[in-house]
Amino acid sequence: MNLVNLESVSHAYGPKPLLTGVSLGVEEGDRIGVVGRNGGGKTTLISIIAGRLKPDTGRVTHTRNLRVGVLGQRDEFAAEATVRELVLGDRPEHEYAGDARIREILANLLGDIELAAQAGALSGGERRRTALARLLVGDDDLLVLDEPTNHLDIEAIAWLAGHLAARRSALVVVTHDRWFLDAVSTRTWEVVDGSVERYDGGYAAYVLAKAERSRLAQAAEERRQNLMRKEIAWLRRGPPARTSKPKFRINAAEALIADVPPPRETVELLKFASARLGKTVYDLEDVTLHAGGPGAGPLVLDRCTWQFGPGDRIGLIGVNGSGKSTVLRLLSGSVSPDSGRLVEGRTVKLAHLSQELAELDPAARVLETVEEIRKYVTVGKKEWSASQLLERLGFRGEAQWKVIGDLSGGERRRLQLLRLIMDEPNVLLLDEPTNDLDIETLTELEDLLDGWPGTLVVVSHDRYFLERVSDRTVALLGDGRLSMLPGGVDEYLTRRAAGTAQSARAATTTPAPAPTAAPAPAGLSAKEQRELQKELNRLERQLDKLAERETLVHAQMAEAASDFERLAKLGTELREIASQRESTELDWMDVAERLGE
Repeated sequence: MNLVNLESVSHAYGPKPLLTGVSLGVEEGDRIGVVGRNGGGKTTLISIIAGRLKPDTGRVTHTRNLRVGVLGQRDEFAAEATVRELVLGDRPEHEYAGDARIREILANLLGDIELAAQAGALSGGERRRTALARLLVGDDDLLVLDEPTNHLDIEAIAWLAGHLAARRSALVVVTHDRWFLDAVSTRTWEVVDGSVERYDGGYAAYVLAKAERSRLAQAAEERRQNLMRKEIAWLRRGPPARTSKPKFRINAAEALIADVPPPRETVELLKFASARLGKTVYDLEDVTLHAGGPGAGPLVLDRCTWQFGPGDRIGLIGVNGSGKSTVLRLLSGSVSPDSGRLVEGRTVKLAHLSQELAELDPAARVLETVEEIRKYVTVGKKEWSASQLLERLGFRGEAQWKVIGDLSGGERRRLQLLRLIMDEPNVLLLDEPTNDLDIETLTELEDLLDGWPGTLVVVSHDRYFLERVSDRTVALLGDGRLSMLPGGVDEYLTRRAAGTAQSARAATTTPAPAPTAAPAPAGLSAKEQRELQKELNRLERQLDKLAERETLVHAQMAEAASDFERLAKLGTELREIASQRESTELDWMDVAERLGE
């Protein structure tokens, strides 16, 4: 059954058209993910679908008695309203306490929030979870969600994806979280240049289908360009011949030329050379750290020993409030450990992208902030000015003289990333770098980081981005340690679900007990812990090298498909690699167990 129908809908803000002649529908059971550039019209589209915005032209029809639940980007509550009033309304306690669905929502979204708490006292993340809980306890036919994963940690995002997938409601969701898109959507709409392109499947299927469309369009464009060149050459054979040409032939050639589109705007991040790193980057030696300063706030690290080596690409995860940003501030030198020692390599040249973007002066101009770092930079054999680089980043003409305070969140994020990378760091600390970036910009950032040779530590709730740019996953599980997770985010969620990790939200200044399944060995000195950690790092590097060799051998076997003698030798080598890998993994597990991981 068709729930919502849009017929020839158009809408513009000022002179900028966002939607032009869009016709589409949302049917019962649809699960639609909406993607597109920031400012491209995604929020406008879903606002029209939800009935909250009237289009300039066209018609929008809803089925009779349609119940639509909407989650906007901003959570606006009366400051004096309590969480109970906002989420449960006037439901009596026995009603919601006896409803398993509502109990699950409250436990997973509001488990650490008092129902009597007033909205004015809630943090941004708590307000978001309250708004989600209020929406989900309802029984709507259609859910329209705008960036539902904002302010949620990885664990909450995974629960929300599972909950939405199990609901019978139709779903239209705008999000930049590509893992979440894949988990909840079965169709994808891309809002681009005023139209809506439709694809079957979630994000992964959308990327594959779009690549195929691009390939077909490129082949058609090549044929078109060849035809255009022939037509232009024919038109330019001289005045005498031109006068005798049939008019329809001239019109056809002119039509080919007339609709050639302008070059597409692209966000381009340049790859600058990085200063060489020595053997030491960061060594944590017996470090104790609290989030609020010495002895204050939740315990983040408890006599922790860890090494960050050259070329390490580490994703740092944990629940909100576990101390991930505090660890980055420790590495950047913004905070000092309560006890223990942080050793920083002599060759470290650091760049730290924080969540707040406080480093940008809101009164400064865009061009001035870039020229503070460098006015000119040489890329290859060409010298670029700061103004030229900004133009390639989409800041054209007068936009370069915009005041920083007038920029959108995504524009400020892109600007600061460029400033950081222009300074040629060899260590990057990125705290929620994906905030306010659209998917296209995210893929460009990932491409940049693919070719960047330094040490990277990234904190992000965007699971897709985290798994894409990091090689290892390290978690803060509330026990005062940096715990390496060979199974990545999946292992983290499994351990959290099994209750083997203490919630950081409930952590106190008292060290948390270690999981009973793997108690930390007593009596290890700081020196012994350092030696074991070094051995663990060595084994991990060895596993990485074996994985690279295995990939290379597989590629060589594919090339030698018809050379049976060569295939036999490669097969023997592959078995040797597998045997070495198995032995190394056993050694790694033994060392990790001795360290109490």
